[in-house]
Amino acid sequence: MEGSKLYVGNLKYSVTNDKLKELFSAYGEVKSVNIIEGKGFGFVEMSSSEEAKKAKDALNNTDFDDRPLKIDEARPPRPRSEYRRY
Repeated sequence: MEGSKLYVGNLKYSVTNDKLKELFSAYGEVKSVNIIEGKGFGFVEMSSSEEAKKAKDALNNTDFDDRPLKIDEARPPRPRSEYRRY
């Protein structure tokens, strides 16, 4: 795993940044948490790629708030030039 930022999917809309930070902090230092409101996913940035891998391996497909988490390495956003124009 190269990066330290993780995509976290299948979240309940009621999950807060603090709850997610608390969950991931068991696997290392959490640098930032950003939940995208109304979308059911967010991003967690760990302090190193090793900690991110440890958190992903431990938490992927585990239940959190009665839903199985989907965790993967975050991909960089697409450049705006790739968006389709009409």
